[in-house]
Parts: sequence; structure tokens; C-alpha cells
Amino acid sequence: MSKVTSAHNSNQAHVVCDKFFDGQPKLRTHQIKHIDDYEIILPEWLKNCIKNIPPGIGASCPRDSEALLVAAFDLAFQMHKGQYRKSGEPYIIHPVAVADLLREIGASASVIAAGFLHDVVEDTNITPEQLEGYFGTEVRYLVEGVTKLGGIHFNNRTEAQAENLRKMFLAMASDIRVVLVKLADRLHNMRTISYLEKEKQIRIAKETREIYAPLANRLGIGRFKWELEDLAFKLLEPDPFREIQQQIASKRSEREERLNTTVQLLKDRLNSAGLSQCEVSGRPKHLYGIWSKMQRQRKEFHEIFDVAALRILVSDVETCYRALAVVHDTFRPIPGRFKDYIGLPKPNGYQSLHTAVIVRHRPIEVQIRTPEMHRVSEFGIAAHWKYKEGGSPANPDSEKFNWLRQLVEWQQEDGVNDYNDYLASIKEDLFDEEVFVFTPKGDVLGLRKGSTAIDFAYRIHSEVGNHCNGARINDRLCVLSTPLENGDFVEILTHKSSHPSLDWLNYVATPTARNRIRQWYKKSHRQETILRGKELLEQEFGRKGIDNLLKSEAITKVAERCNLKSTEDLLAALGFGALTLHQVVNRFREEIKIQNQLPETELSVIELANQIGSQVNLASNKSKISTTKYSPIVGLEGLDYRLGGCCSPLPGESILGTVALGNHGITVHRTNCVNIQSIPNDRRLSVKWNSNTHIKEEKFPIQLRIEVIDRVGVLKDILMRLSDRGINVIDARVKTSHGKPACIDLRVELESVNQLEITINQIRSMVDVLDIARTGIN
Repeated sequence: MSKVTSAHNSNQAHVVCDKFFDGQPKLRTHQIKHIDDYEIILPEWLKNCIKNIPPGIGASCPRDSEALLVAAFDLAFQMHKGQYRKSGEPYIIHPVAVADLLREIGASASVIAAGFLHDVVEDTNITPEQLEGYFGTEVRYLVEGVTKLGGIHFNNRTEAQAENLRKMFLAMASDIRVVLVKLADRLHNMRTISYLEKEKQIRIAKETREIYAPLANRLGIGRFKWELEDLAFKLLEPDPFREIQQQIASKRSEREERLNTTVQLLKDRLNSAGLSQCEVSGRPKHLYGIWSKMQRQRKEFHEIFDVAALRILVSDVETCYRALAVVHDTFRPIPGRFKDYIGLPKPNGYQSLHTAVIVRHRPIEVQIRTPEMHRVSEFGIAAHWKYKEGGSPANPDSEKFNWLRQLVEWQQEDGVNDYNDYLASIKEDLFDEEVFVFTPKGDVLGLRKGSTAIDFAYRIHSEVGNHCNGARINDRLCVLSTPLENGDFVEILTHKSSHPSLDWLNYVATPTARNRIRQWYKKSHRQETILRGKELLEQEFGRKGIDNLLKSEAITKVAERCNLKSTEDLLAALGFGALTLHQVVNRFREEIKIQNQLPETELSVIELANQIGSQVNLASNKSKISTTKYSPIVGLEGLDYRLGGCCSPLPGESILGTVALGNHGITVHRTNCVNIQSIPNDRRLSVKWNSNTHIKEEKFPIQLRIEVIDRVGVLKDILMRLSDRGINVIDARVKTSHGKPACIDLRVELESVNQLEITINQIRSMVDVLDIARTGIN
């Protein structure tokens, strides 16, 4: 968890942990006789739990809710003993406050237990396995979901922030309750943030406003959202915060008197209409909401009249609409301000009737809802299990969590490389949808304001988006760039030959659509982007340097650190522009320093290339020693040899070895190579290909020259044909002359002469290919 206001004594934490752990976790060896033994102020509900079940030796995985809570608290108390916050308070104050916030919103016992324990894995010597051994799998996974990534080196704070958020969203996809602990943790840290350095306060407040408050809103937890926004507002805009606070305080009595009069008038009218069971109350608006409205409408505080609102709670849905009629009959409604969130709930589950009316020449907002709707608006997803114990409260496959599924699918499918881009997409995706449209079947979909038919298509399914070629909006044919409006009926027209265009990026509004378009482009142009990535590295490291780089262990490690699965993925990301050359070279510098334990000095590109070359040579020598019996060529085991670039022999072809003059080792040629005719017999060696199955996995370079009709995209078509057959292209060069066929030189890696024949026939069968021939590499 984020320790925004904590200071730790790690040595003491380890001592405490060793004291209480021996294999499996266990509680103290004697019962607590009095609550005062803890020497901290505890919430009343926790005191009652301890009175009912004093901490002591007990069985693993307590099933009783009170026993679970007491055991979790007692263990957290012991593990955090000796740790203090920046304020000087015992650190255990923080987990207790987090657990208390979770209980306030009605979380289950296992979630509250995770609130007590959310920092023990990160800050003490307890392992997740030990937690599971005592508290069970459910508590362990909840705690792991909110524990920061450890043991990984990050280049900057942005990268660390992105990775920790990525981990949290993946955990949320498995169990949405993870985020409740995270939000409660952040809320208490924001409440006590004043003890931190000013710079750190600002950084945390920005993250809270941009990510955690919108996240609370997405999940419908208004109780957390409003306070997080106001606390961030106080730090990020202190002057406007104080000004609005003073303005509200200065006329509070006048405003409260006017509000009370309106409340009483409305109660009387509702009673007259036979709605005596309605509960009418006034509520002040939150400071950040008032300031946001001032910014949005470009008004001063005295121009904002509705700084308070009325709320009417009624018994059922039918009464909501009857109460609305009374409100509109009593006061003049403002046109265009009525919203029916009961018939069309928000994506986070929020339901209410919203309207605005004129009262004494001033506008005032009115919300009408049932108690159940009110509970959902305050506690969001937590409201679904307020009266239940155990179990995940919300189905992550439901429509309301579509945004979460899209975030997780994107990061899993594409291995996001640009951390700034990932953070930006998270921030965009956490905002509320503002446009509601209908599918042809009448289902409602929420999209961001400004969304087009393309955004709608990708919201349905990625394949619908990838093959859409038109849209029918309200039974009228429209172009794909047409913005959607509330209430539109949208039907997407598709064709199997249609594909995304990069121009679509100019008018899509949702991160999901934008990311899907980029993914398709990267996959369809993969071979081109891989070659482009190789060219960029070759320009930096030189021809020999790139060869060594591609054989090195460092490139695999760099790909992993960039959240990519393979070397090809790294080259494609570089070629596409998802990674810059500067980023990749810096990653290589860091990896080489780690592997070779070099001092913290800046390596030049030449020094870096030399270090990589030395590693490759060392690995090559070790490989020769350990795999002599697996040499591809029988008769040359343990000897220094190379394949002749003039003829590039392949397994399946008859070969001959020749001893080079000047102690340059042995060169292997095809027996029909023209260059061996001038070599004396005493310098010729009888060799053959090794038939061992281990050798069949090796690949050998071959040069092909292809003459084609010069047209746009012909190289891409050839590369796609090779990619479909799993053939790796090492190098590609194109020569063109005006009015003449183009000449493409390809260097590919093949397993045998049979694969070569199949490949040549495949390429020759293409319409634009005039001729293809095998040439020498040199």
C-alpha cells in the first residue's frame, strides 16, 4: 500500500515478525485481559469484538466474523509494533482507521480484515503464504491485491505508478473488493497528509484527484469520492478553497433559513398530496463541486446560486415520480435540467430523479430517490453486501464493469509500453459516460461525450470495430465520424475486407477505440515495424553491434523490463514508435551495468556495444564447449568454422569443408559452389550435416533476390506471406528505378533446403512477383 504518511523501522519490524512467526503464523501465547493493554484508542465496534472474543491462541482460518476481525487486528498490532507515522503516532493507527472506514460503508468481515492487514506483507517479514495459512485464501488475495510491487527497479516515478496501477486493476478484475481497501487507505492518508513534505503532498493530491476520486465515482462510492475531491482541492488550489469556504460560512445562517423554509413548504405540499411518508432534507454541496461549476461556467461565487440542494427520500419507485409531479407543481422547473437516472441508471449503478427548479428567484437542485437508491449512491458496490458476509459483491462480467475489463484486456493483449500513455488512458477511462445510445436490440450503451460510430463499434466488439465500413443512425446512413447524441439508435455496417484507418484516431473519443486501432495497425504491419526497429538499432550500434545485440541475453531482459514478451515485440515497439531509441538504449545501459556489476558511470554507445559483444563471445565459447556433440556439421566438432556467404548452404544439401589460409578456420560450402573449384584437394575436408533431431531446431541465413512490379505495399505483402509461415526476416532492402521493376533483397532464416523450395514457390506464385532467385550473402 502507498505509505504516504509513514516512516518505518524495518529492523524492528523484522524482530517483531521473527518473534511471532515460526513456520506458520500464530497469535500471541496469552489472552489480552484488558482493551487498554493496546494503549491506543479503538473504535467502539472493535472494542466490543475484543470483549466478546479476546485475542489468544486459536485455530487457523477463524470462521466467526468477530474472531476473524480480532485475530486480524491483533496480528497487525504486533507486526507494526515499533513502527511510527510521520506524525509520531504508532503506525497501527492507520490500519485501524482503514478498517473503520471499510466498516462504515458496510464491507464484509474479510474485507475489513484485509484493511487491518493491508500493509503487513509490504512492511514486515510476513509472507502471503503465511497470511493464507492463518486467515485463508480470500484475505490473502485481498491483501496481495493492494500491496505495491516489490523487488523491481523502476526508472522513474511514472513507471512505478503505472505498474502499481496495472497490478491493482488486474487484482480488481479478479475481485472488485480490492479497490475498497485501496480507496479507504488513500482516504485516511489524505486526511493525515499534512505531516509530509509539500512536494509530496502535491504529487499525492494530483494522483488522488486524477485517479482515485474518479475511481470511487466509477464504483458509485460517493461517500469516498466527495471527501477525496475536497481534500485534494484544499492542497492543489488552496486560495480558491479558502475563499469558497469563507463565502459559504459568511452567509450560512441566511442560506440555512431559506433552505429550511423551502423544505417545510415542500413537506406541506407532499402531505397534501397524500405523500406523508416522504423525508425531505437540505444538503450543502461539496466545495470542489462548487469550484468545478464556477470554472466550467466561468462564473464568480456570487453568481452560483445552487450551492445547496434538496433530497427527497420516498418508499418506492412509483412514489418517486409522484413526488416529482408535486415538486414541479410547487416550483417552476428549469427546462432541460430534468434527468431520469431511475429509468436509465448511470454505469456505476446510480439511480435518482434529478430536476432543478426556481425557488424565490434562485435555482435549486432536487434529487428524488428511494432509501435503497440512496444507499447505493453513498456506498456504491459496497451496498450490494452491506447485510451479507463473504463473497464478492459484484460480478466483474456485468456491464457496469465494462471499463475495467477493457483496461485489463488492453494491458494483457498488447503489453503496454508507454507508461505515460497508459496513465493517460486510465485517467480518461475513469470518467463518467455522458452519452447514452441504443443498439438495434434496444440495449443501452454509455459512451463518452463526443463519441462517434467508431467508438460505438469498438464498444460492441473489437472485430466489429476492425471491420466496420458504415453506420446507420436513427435509420439514416451516416459516415463513421458522425458524433452520437443521447437517445440515438445505432447500427454498425461491416464487411470482411474493411480495416481500420489511422485517420480514425483523429475523431474517436474513447481510449478503448484508440487502443484497438493502434493494436490492429501494429499487428498488420508487424514485419515492417520489426525491420524498422532493427534499422534504428543498426544506425546506433553498427552492423556488427546489432548482430551481437540480437544474440545477447541483454535484449531478452530489456524486452521483459519493457513489459514485452519477446525480442520481436521489442523491435516492433521500437519500429512503431511505442518506444523511443533513447529509451531502449538507456535500458541496455542499465541492464549491462547490472549484469557486469559496473560502477554508476555513463556508458557511451561504443562501450555499450563492446560490453554486449564480449558477453556474446563468452556465451558462444561456453556453448561450443558444452554442445560439441550437437554440432550441426559432422566432422567439425570443436573446430572453428563458418558457413560460406557465397553459397549459404542449408541442411539437406551436399556440403564440403575447406581450410582457409592464414589460420582463418574452416569454411563450409555447397559442393556445387563455384568458389571451391580453385581450392586444392589437400585443403578440402569431407563433412556432412548432422541428422540429430536437436540440430533441426537451428536456422540458417539465406539471401533471396526478388524482382517485382513496383507498387505501394508489395513489400508488406511478401513479408506477411513469410510471417504466416513463421519465417523470420533478418534484413530487407529495396532498390527502385523509374519505369523499371523493383528489386527486393531479403535475408531470411530457414531450417532446410526443403523449406527454401517451399518458400520460393510461395513467393513466386504471388501476382506481382516477376522472378526470385537465391543469391550469396556476401
